[in-house]
Amino acid sequence: MQNLTEEDRSRIVEMAWEDRTPFEAIEKLYGTNESAVIRIMQREMKPSSFRMWRERVSGRATKHLKLRSSDVDRGYCSRQYKPVSKPKR
Repeated sequence: MQNLTEEDRSRIVEMAWEDRTPFEAIEKLYGTNESAVIRIMQREMKPSSFRMWRERVSGRATKHLKLRSSDVDRGYCSRQYKPVSKPKR
């Protein structure tokens, strides 16, 4: 695993929590495979949160492109990312 910035690790944790973001997308963006993502999650989260996450993603088809239905054509919910407003001056 390469040296990741705190911002990179934070984004990896966020992507790993998202049900529709496959591990392959994280690997493509950050060069971090599934086992490395699991290690990051374990290191960055409280033990109880990590266990809950592991239980939830284990066997989840949307986290693996090969298991994903062809009906799922995007990595996130259309309502997930909201436009960022510019600060008023």
